Amino acid sequence: MKLIVDNHENNKHDPVMQRTSPRSSKNLAALVVAICWLVVLFDGVDLFIYGAVLPGMLDDPALGLTKEAAGTLGSYATFGMLLGALGSGPLTDRIGRKMMIIASTTVFSIASGVCAAAPSLGTFGLGRFVAGLGLGGLLPIALTMVAEFAPAGRRNLLIGSLMTAHQAGGILAATLGLWLLDSFGWRSAFWIGVLPLFVAVPLVAKFLPESLSFLIARGRLDEAREVASDHGVELPAAAAAKKSTLSLFRGGRWQPTLLFWCASFGGLLLVYGVNTWLPTMMRGEGYDLGSALAFLIVINLGGIAGMLVAGRVADRFGAVPVAAAWFALTAVGVYLLGVHMPLAVTFVVVFLAGVFLFSAQTMVYAAVTSRYDTASRATAVGSAAGIGRFGAVLGPWLGGQLMAAGNQGWGFTVFAASAVFATVFVLLAGLRSKEQLALAEAAGEPVGAH
Repeated sequence: MKLIVDNHENNKHDPVMQRTSPRSSKNLAALVVAICWLVVLFDGVDLFIYGAVLPGMLDDPALGLTKEAAGTLGSYATFGMLLGALGSGPLTDRIGRKMMIIASTTVFSIASGVCAAAPSLGTFGLGRFVAGLGLGGLLPIALTMVAEFAPAGRRNLLIGSLMTAHQAGGILAATLGLWLLDSFGWRSAFWIGVLPLFVAVPLVAKFLPESLSFLIARGRLDEAREVASDHGVELPAAAAAKKSTLSLFRGGRWQPTLLFWCASFGGLLLVYGVNTWLPTMMRGEGYDLGSALAFLIVINLGGIAGMLVAGRVADRFGAVPVAAAWFALTAVGVYLLGVHMPLAVTFVVVFLAGVFLFSAQTMVYAAVTSRYDTASRATAVGSAAGIGRFGAVLGPWLGGQLMAAGNQGWGFTVFAASAVFATVFVLLAGLRSKEQLALAEAAGEPVGAH
């Protein structure tokens, strides 16, 4: 967390300031990351559980789900996430980041119960759409909280660490699919999705501190001082009021903003398309159901390793070059999945694809947090995540169309092409945002950490 003193003469005798230390800042960052990690874990489970139980849903004659309809149904949650991500910034301005995390977790937990009890595909689709509203609202705010509290030089590492929770959620979802499908049916997995309401929400309410920047911006100085005192950290300087999405297009920012949006679109099309359809596509390539679900576990294990590696590398070389390199390597890995290989070799390729696939998109978010100032950061991350959700909507739908036409082999090629698309745009976004940062610094404007 970057600590700034507003007025040294007024604050030097303040007990809050005297208790500030690097250790205090790191302890607070660890607390924030730990709590946000838990809620993002549940976010990941809820998000990926549909892909994990989809083979069982397709095999359920009472449900009457076709592959084409399954792709459309899978897009309902991602469309909800699009609206949730775009609306999270303005709503957070009103209720605060902590309350937004609580509200988002509550929404997707209740919606999971609706899916579990759904008497029809229409009700199930409504439940997935509502779940998406909560899922989409949660992640940008959790990322912004971690970026705000991160110690200097550790932002990318902590963002990568946070996003390992998403991949852990994918692993847990696939494990639940293996455990529950045969014995208890696909509905049981969605009943487990209600647990965050009783586990995560109380922990967030009790232990997660509110954003100091939010409290100060809202004039709630006494609360900000209380949080700072409780954790032994310094109050940040009063930041400019949070800016609207239109501010991302002023002062030459429109080019990097649009390019980051395009990169996020390609990255999320890839992430959600692969996570939704990987087990089904691998079954189409001749692997049995157990192996197909095991691939989902392995690709998310690779994702965890990739997040930690990418975060460390990005703290040294920058998030933009890492995102570009990771997307390019993802294109190779995903394309190779369409080649039938010995099972052991396939597992290695799936793992390596996961190493680069998920962390590439996370590094897009990390690049955005580093290229926009504090007042614009939450809006920039939320808009990149929100616009990127169009890709998240398209990915599952496109996979469904390919599966319905019997062209599952082309799915890997299409998703690999999406990775190439993202590579190009993240490189262009990095160049344009670097120019914009240089102009802002020359004009004496505040900029985010590079």
